[in-house]
Amino acid sequence: MSTFSELQLSPYTKERLASARFTTPTPVQDAAIPKALEGKDVLATAQTGTGKTLAFVVPILEHLLKDDAPGVAALVLLPTRELAMQVAETYDLLRGKRLKPAALVVGGLAEGPQITAMRHGARLIVATPGRLEDFLDRRLVAFHDLKILVLDEADRMLDMGFLPSIRRIASVLPRQRQTLCFSATLEASVAHLVHDYMRHPVRVSIGSVLKPAENIRMQAFEVAMDQKYALLEGLLAKETGRVLIFTRTRRNAERLAKTLNRDGFAAARIHGDRTQSQRTAALSGFQTGRHSILVATDVAARGIHVEEITHVINYDLPEIAENYIHRVGRTARAGREGVASTLITRDQRPDLQQLERALGLRMERPSPDSHVADAASRPRVAVRTEDDSPHRGKRPGRTNGSGRSAGHRRSAGHGRSAGHGRSAGPRHSGDSDQSRESGRRSIAPLPGEFLQAQM
Repeated sequence: MSTFSELQLSPYTKERLASARFTTPTPVQDAAIPKALEGKDVLATAQTGTGKTLAFVVPILEHLLKDDAPGVAALVLLPTRELAMQVAETYDLLRGKRLKPAALVVGGLAEGPQITAMRHGARLIVATPGRLEDFLDRRLVAFHDLKILVLDEADRMLDMGFLPSIRRIASVLPRQRQTLCFSATLEASVAHLVHDYMRHPVRVSIGSVLKPAENIRMQAFEVAMDQKYALLEGLLAKETGRVLIFTRTRRNAERLAKTLNRDGFAAARIHGDRTQSQRTAALSGFQTGRHSILVATDVAARGIHVEEITHVINYDLPEIAENYIHRVGRTARAGREGVASTLITRDQRPDLQQLERALGLRMERPSPDSHVADAASRPRVAVRTEDDSPHRGKRPGRTNGSGRSAGHRRSAGHGRSAGHGRSAGPRHSGDSDQSRESGRRSIAPLPGEFLQAQM
């Protein structure tokens, strides 16, 4: 198969796909869509950025077009608001005028429009488990006619502690249904979920889910703590594309983003303590280029689907090997190339080596000296960047005098550095986003295939 036109799809869906410029399916779409169209349960694992969303949205579209009975026919469960919003946007892009909008059911947004969308006959619900469970408890939604259940980013939902909510939701769904499960990795907990809620699923595995994509150049810099921020400045000064920086804690994300803005870089931030409107504005600013840098924590990592991220920087080491995969998977998407840089101090060398052993890879070890020197040689240019909350009523990323966003200074990199080589970055504070959900865990080898005996 070379194009979507060769799939057994309705003319309407083919027309909508062509209109949205979806022409060639990715490997996971090529493998999963035909089996889903046959009504089979599908368990698909593939690396981040391989097109899993379209692999379940297309079968949902086809079902809704063929079966126009009233009632909720399809439910998609995801771990974060951002992911749910992006799935709903993809569906709305393709549904055209023949199908009703999806009902977006997530926390952090006003529930009134969500309830209204369901009452107006939405046949697809895209939800996070917590808010949907609340609606079920209040008898605001029913699933008597449900035909398709999708568990997207299943491993992440379980990692974030949503298993009780998923079990509560699944208990009220019809047993005779189709279940599609998509995951970036296949852990033991996902295997149990599959065993409990899927019937003889077809296994789709695209590439290795235990290591990053081959087109990512991975490098690690060892540097003294008081030179860590200067090294970051040097890396950013040479970068002309979008850069995503990961920290381990919410506090580090806040402080690092503010420090970068103080030093002339157009940086936004996204983490668990930000309101939904702030997170949406930060992502929007990053997507449109108003901010060339986004600082994020792991809890927000899978909600970030932005094209053309050229560089992912791990300012803090991830707590577990799996998080490294999800972090660096934000770059080199859809066959593009990307760079992943990890910054460590000397005492973190054993942790990095353990991470490499867990993933079965070896990162390059370039010298940080030239990058630190570049940062020290650049004059400071103070840029005042407004907070990215839309309630401010001001455009973020605006400079003091010129009115131009620092994110558009392509020829000179992202902005000017501090010029003093002293660390202005945050230190670890221990208030990890992820620790609120699943507790602190050390880096450990990723599990292998748990389902061979069952498949």
